[in-house]
Amino acid sequence: MFEFPENWVIRGDVQRFIDTNTEWVIVNWNAFFRAINEGVLAILVPIEDLLLWIPWWLVLIAVTAAAWKILGRRLGIITFVLLLVVDFLGMHDLAMQTLAIVVTSTLIALGFGMPLGIFGAKNDRFDSAMRPILDSMQTMPSFVYLIPALMLFGLGKTPAVLATVIYAIPPLIRLTNLGIRQVDPEVVEAAQAFGSTSRQILVKVQLPMALPTIMAGVNQTIMMALAMVVIASMIGAKGIGVEVLNGIARLEPGRGLIGGVGIVIMAIIIDRITQGLARGRRARST
Repeated sequence: MFEFPENWVIRGDVQRFIDTNTEWVIVNWNAFFRAINEGVLAILVPIEDLLLWIPWWLVLIAVTAAAWKILGRRLGIITFVLLLVVDFLGMHDLAMQTLAIVVTSTLIALGFGMPLGIFGAKNDRFDSAMRPILDSMQTMPSFVYLIPALMLFGLGKTPAVLATVIYAIPPLIRLTNLGIRQVDPEVVEAAQAFGSTSRQILVKVQLPMALPTIMAGVNQTIMMALAMVVIASMIGAKGIGVEVLNGIARLEPGRGLIGGVGIVIMAIIIDRITQGLARGRRARST
Protein backbone atom coordinates (compact mmCIF):
# COMPACT_ATOMS: atom_id res chain seq x y z
CA MET A 1 0.00 0.00 0.00
CA PHE A 2 2.80 2.40 0.90
CA GLU A 3 5.32 1.47 -1.83
CA PHE A 4 5.25 2.23 -5.52
CA PRO A 5 4.44 -0.96 -7.51
CA GLU A 6 7.64 -2.48 -8.83
CA ASN A 7 6.04 -3.63 -12.07
CA TRP A 8 5.29 0.00 -12.89
CA VAL A 9 8.94 1.04 -12.71
CA ILE A 10 10.36 1.73 -16.18
CA ARG A 11 13.86 2.79 -15.12
CA GLY A 12 15.50 -0.27 -16.66
CA ASP A 13 13.73 0.21 -20.00
CA VAL A 14 14.66 3.90 -20.15
CA GLN A 15 18.26 3.14 -19.24
CA ARG A 16 18.55 0.42 -21.90
CA PHE A 17 16.99 2.74 -24.49
CA ILE A 18 19.53 5.48 -23.73
CA ASP A 19 22.49 3.06 -23.69
CA THR A 20 21.47 1.39 -26.95
CA ASN A 21 20.99 4.66 -28.81
CA THR A 22 24.22 6.08 -27.41
CA GLU A 23 26.13 3.06 -28.70
CA TRP A 24 24.44 3.45 -32.10
CA VAL A 25 25.44 7.13 -32.25
CA ILE A 26 29.04 6.30 -31.30
CA VAL A 27 29.32 3.69 -34.05
CA ASN A 28 27.51 5.53 -36.85
CA TRP A 29 28.56 9.11 -36.15
CA ASN A 30 32.23 8.40 -35.55
CA ALA A 31 33.41 10.59 -38.43
CA PHE A 32 31.30 13.50 -37.19
CA PHE A 33 32.72 13.33 -33.67
CA ARG A 34 36.24 12.95 -35.05
CA ALA A 35 35.73 16.19 -36.98
CA ILE A 36 34.52 17.94 -33.81
CA ASN A 37 37.57 16.63 -31.95
CA GLU A 38 39.92 17.99 -34.61
CA GLY A 39 38.10 21.33 -34.65
CA VAL A 40 38.36 21.77 -30.89
CA LEU A 41 42.03 20.82 -30.87
CA ALA A 42 42.67 23.23 -33.76
CA ILE A 43 41.57 26.03 -31.41
CA LEU A 44 42.96 24.72 -28.13
CA VAL A 45 46.44 23.54 -29.09
CA PRO A 46 47.69 26.82 -30.67
CA ILE A 47 46.34 28.82 -27.70
CA GLU A 48 48.00 26.48 -25.23
CA ASP A 49 51.30 26.46 -27.14
CA LEU A 50 51.29 30.26 -27.32
CA LEU A 51 50.58 30.69 -23.59
CA LEU A 52 53.29 28.17 -22.67
CA TRP A 53 55.76 29.82 -25.05
CA ILE A 54 55.36 33.31 -23.57
CA PRO A 55 57.93 33.83 -20.75
CA TRP A 56 56.54 33.99 -17.23
CA TRP A 57 57.84 37.52 -16.68
CA LEU A 58 56.11 38.77 -19.84
CA VAL A 59 52.79 37.27 -18.68
CA LEU A 60 53.34 38.97 -15.33
CA ILE A 61 53.99 42.37 -16.92
CA ALA A 62 51.18 42.11 -19.49
CA VAL A 63 48.45 41.03 -17.05
CA THR A 64 49.57 43.58 -14.44
CA ALA A 65 49.57 46.37 -17.04
CA ALA A 66 46.07 45.37 -18.20
CA ALA A 67 44.77 45.28 -14.62
CA TRP A 68 46.44 48.64 -13.86
CA LYS A 69 44.84 50.28 -16.90
CA ILE A 70 41.37 48.76 -16.41
CA LEU A 71 41.11 48.62 -12.60
CA GLY A 72 43.55 51.21 -11.32
CA ARG A 73 46.87 51.22 -9.50
CA ARG A 74 45.79 49.43 -6.29
CA LEU A 75 44.26 46.43 -8.03
CA GLY A 76 47.12 46.41 -10.53
CA ILE A 77 49.58 45.97 -7.66
CA ILE A 78 47.37 43.26 -6.11
CA THR A 79 47.30 41.45 -9.45
CA PHE A 80 51.10 41.60 -9.63
CA VAL A 81 51.42 40.08 -6.16
CA LEU A 82 48.88 37.33 -6.85
CA LEU A 83 50.63 36.34 -10.08
CA LEU A 84 53.94 36.20 -8.23
CA VAL A 85 52.32 33.83 -5.72
CA VAL A 86 51.30 31.53 -8.59
CA ASP A 87 54.85 31.61 -9.98
CA PHE A 88 56.49 31.02 -6.59
CA LEU A 89 54.21 28.04 -6.02
CA GLY A 90 55.47 26.54 -9.30
CA MET A 91 52.10 26.61 -11.06
CA HIS A 92 52.80 28.92 -13.99
CA ASP A 93 52.66 26.23 -16.70
CA LEU A 94 49.65 24.58 -15.09
CA ALA A 95 47.91 27.96 -14.92
CA MET A 96 48.59 28.55 -18.62
CA GLN A 97 47.15 25.13 -19.51
CA THR A 98 44.07 25.91 -17.44
CA LEU A 99 43.76 29.33 -19.06
CA ALA A 100 43.96 27.73 -22.52
CA ILE A 101 41.02 25.45 -21.70
CA VAL A 102 39.03 28.37 -20.26
CA VAL A 103 39.76 30.62 -23.26
CA THR A 104 38.88 27.88 -25.76
CA SER A 105 35.66 27.02 -23.92
CA THR A 106 34.70 30.69 -23.73
CA LEU A 107 35.34 31.26 -27.45
CA ILE A 108 33.19 28.26 -28.39
CA ALA A 109 30.50 29.38 -25.94
CA LEU A 110 30.54 32.84 -27.54
CA GLY A 111 30.22 31.33 -31.00
CA PHE A 112 27.06 29.44 -30.04
CA GLY A 113 25.69 31.39 -27.07
CA MET A 114 25.43 34.86 -28.57
CA PRO A 115 23.51 33.80 -31.70
CA LEU A 116 21.11 31.75 -29.56
CA GLY A 117 20.64 34.69 -27.19
CA ILE A 118 20.03 37.10 -30.07
CA PHE A 119 17.54 34.75 -31.72
CA GLY A 120 15.78 34.25 -28.39
CA ALA A 121 15.43 38.01 -27.98
CA LYS A 122 13.88 38.26 -31.46
CA ASN A 123 11.60 35.22 -31.20
CA ASP A 124 9.41 34.75 -28.12
CA ARG A 125 8.45 31.20 -29.09
CA PHE A 126 12.09 30.15 -29.37
CA ASP A 127 12.81 31.88 -26.06
CA SER A 128 10.00 29.95 -24.35
CA ALA A 129 11.38 26.69 -25.73
CA MET A 130 14.92 27.52 -24.62
CA ARG A 131 14.07 28.42 -21.03
CA PRO A 132 13.41 24.88 -19.70
CA ILE A 133 16.50 23.64 -21.54
CA LEU A 134 18.67 26.32 -19.95
CA ASP A 135 17.11 25.65 -16.56
CA SER A 136 17.98 21.96 -16.92
CA MET A 137 21.53 22.76 -18.03
CA GLN A 138 22.09 25.01 -15.00
CA THR A 139 20.61 22.59 -12.44
CA MET A 140 22.09 19.37 -13.83
CA PRO A 141 25.04 18.15 -11.69
CA SER A 142 28.26 19.03 -13.45
CA PHE A 143 29.54 15.44 -13.25
CA VAL A 144 26.70 14.33 -15.54
CA TYR A 145 28.20 16.31 -18.42
CA LEU A 146 31.31 14.15 -18.26
CA ILE A 147 29.42 10.96 -19.16
CA PRO A 148 28.41 11.74 -22.78
CA ALA A 149 31.59 13.71 -23.42
CA LEU A 150 33.70 10.78 -22.22
CA MET A 151 31.72 8.20 -24.18
CA LEU A 152 31.75 10.18 -27.44
CA PHE A 153 35.33 11.48 -27.36
CA GLY A 154 37.22 9.37 -24.82
CA LEU A 155 39.81 10.74 -22.44
CA GLY A 156 41.52 13.98 -23.39
CA LYS A 157 41.16 17.71 -23.77
CA THR A 158 38.24 17.73 -26.21
CA PRO A 159 35.65 16.15 -23.88
CA ALA A 160 36.84 18.46 -21.10
CA VAL A 161 36.34 21.52 -23.30
CA LEU A 162 32.92 20.43 -24.56
CA ALA A 163 31.67 19.52 -21.08
CA THR A 164 32.86 22.93 -19.90
CA VAL A 165 31.07 24.67 -22.78
CA ILE A 166 27.76 22.95 -22.03
CA TYR A 167 28.08 23.75 -18.33
CA ALA A 168 29.11 27.39 -18.82
CA ILE A 169 27.04 28.58 -21.80
CA PRO A 170 23.58 29.18 -20.19
CA PRO A 171 24.45 32.55 -18.51
CA LEU A 172 25.74 33.92 -21.80
CA ILE A 173 22.55 32.95 -23.65
CA ARG A 174 20.32 34.35 -20.92
CA LEU A 175 22.15 37.66 -20.50
CA THR A 176 22.53 38.23 -24.25
CA ASN A 177 18.78 37.72 -24.55
CA LEU A 178 18.11 39.99 -21.57
CA GLY A 179 20.46 42.74 -22.75
CA ILE A 180 18.85 43.02 -26.17
CA ARG A 181 15.33 42.96 -24.70
CA GLN A 182 16.25 45.78 -22.32
CA VAL A 183 17.30 48.16 -25.10
CA ASP A 184 14.98 51.17 -25.06
CA PRO A 185 12.21 50.58 -27.66
CA GLU A 186 12.20 54.30 -28.47
CA VAL A 187 15.81 54.06 -29.62
CA VAL A 188 14.93 51.12 -31.86
CA GLU A 189 11.94 53.02 -33.26
CA ALA A 190 14.12 56.03 -33.97
CA ALA A 191 16.56 53.82 -35.90
CA GLN A 192 13.67 52.34 -37.86
CA ALA A 193 12.37 55.84 -38.63
CA PHE A 194 15.73 56.71 -40.19
CA GLY A 195 15.43 53.70 -42.48
CA SER A 196 17.77 51.25 -40.74
CA THR A 197 17.35 47.58 -41.59
CA SER A 198 16.89 44.91 -38.92
CA ARG A 199 20.53 43.89 -39.33
CA GLN A 200 21.74 47.48 -38.95
CA ILE A 201 19.57 47.98 -35.87
CA LEU A 202 20.99 44.82 -34.31
CA VAL A 203 24.64 45.56 -35.10
CA LYS A 204 24.71 49.34 -34.61
CA VAL A 205 22.05 49.89 -31.92
CA GLN A 206 21.01 46.85 -29.92
CA LEU A 207 24.31 45.02 -29.51
CA PRO A 208 26.31 48.14 -28.50
CA MET A 209 23.66 49.15 -25.96
CA ALA A 210 23.36 45.58 -24.65
CA LEU A 211 27.13 45.08 -24.48
CA PRO A 212 27.48 45.71 -20.70
CA THR A 213 24.90 43.01 -19.98
CA ILE A 214 26.51 40.69 -22.54
CA MET A 215 29.89 41.27 -20.88
CA ALA A 216 28.35 40.26 -17.57
CA GLY A 217 27.29 37.04 -19.28
CA VAL A 218 30.82 36.52 -20.58
CA ASN A 219 32.12 37.05 -17.06
CA GLN A 220 29.74 34.44 -15.66
CA THR A 221 30.65 32.01 -18.42
CA ILE A 222 34.36 32.36 -17.64
CA MET A 223 33.73 31.85 -13.92
CA MET A 224 31.67 28.72 -14.56
CA ALA A 225 34.37 27.43 -16.92
CA LEU A 226 36.91 27.82 -14.12
CA ALA A 227 34.54 25.98 -11.80
CA MET A 228 34.76 22.98 -14.16
CA VAL A 229 38.57 22.87 -14.11
CA VAL A 230 38.87 20.30 -11.33
CA ILE A 231 36.02 18.15 -12.63
CA ALA A 232 37.34 18.25 -16.20
CA SER A 233 40.74 17.05 -14.94
CA MET A 234 39.07 13.72 -14.18
CA ILE A 235 38.75 12.99 -17.91
CA GLY A 236 42.17 14.07 -19.07
CA ALA A 237 42.24 17.86 -19.01
CA LYS A 238 45.57 19.22 -17.86
CA GLY A 239 46.09 22.23 -15.66
CA ILE A 240 45.79 23.21 -12.03
CA GLY A 241 42.79 20.94 -11.58
CA VAL A 242 45.13 17.94 -11.82
CA GLU A 243 46.93 19.11 -8.69
CA VAL A 244 43.67 19.22 -6.74
CA LEU A 245 42.66 15.81 -8.09
CA ASN A 246 46.04 14.29 -7.20
CA GLY A 247 45.86 15.83 -3.74
CA ILE A 248 42.53 14.09 -3.18
CA ALA A 249 43.62 10.77 -4.69
CA ARG A 250 46.92 10.62 -2.76
CA LEU A 251 45.62 12.16 0.47
CA GLU A 252 48.02 15.09 0.17
CA PRO A 253 46.08 18.05 1.58
CA GLY A 254 48.93 20.49 0.96
CA ARG A 255 49.04 19.68 -2.73
CA GLY A 256 45.28 19.99 -3.08
CA LEU A 257 45.19 23.25 -1.14
CA ILE A 258 47.95 24.80 -3.24
CA GLY A 259 46.08 23.83 -6.40
CA GLY A 260 42.89 25.34 -4.99
CA VAL A 261 44.73 28.57 -4.19
CA GLY A 262 45.96 28.75 -7.78
CA ILE A 263 42.43 28.36 -9.14
CA VAL A 264 41.11 31.01 -6.75
CA ILE A 265 43.83 33.46 -7.80
CA MET A 266 43.04 32.92 -11.47
CA ALA A 267 39.32 33.37 -10.80
CA ILE A 268 39.89 36.62 -8.88
CA ILE A 269 42.11 38.15 -11.55
CA ILE A 270 39.90 37.17 -14.49
CA ASP A 271 36.72 38.19 -12.66
CA ARG A 272 38.02 41.64 -11.73
CA ILE A 273 39.39 42.36 -15.21
CA THR A 274 36.22 41.26 -17.03
CA GLN A 275 34.04 43.20 -14.57
CA GLY A 276 36.21 46.25 -15.13
CA LEU A 277 35.76 45.90 -18.90
CA ALA A 278 31.98 45.61 -18.42
CA ARG A 279 31.90 48.74 -16.24
CA GLY A 280 33.93 50.62 -18.82
CA ARG A 281 31.52 49.60 -21.57
CA ARG A 282 28.56 50.62 -19.43
CA ALA A 283 30.10 54.03 -18.69
CA ARG A 284 30.79 54.66 -22.39
CA SER A 285 27.29 53.59 -23.40
CA THR A 286 25.69 56.00 -20.93
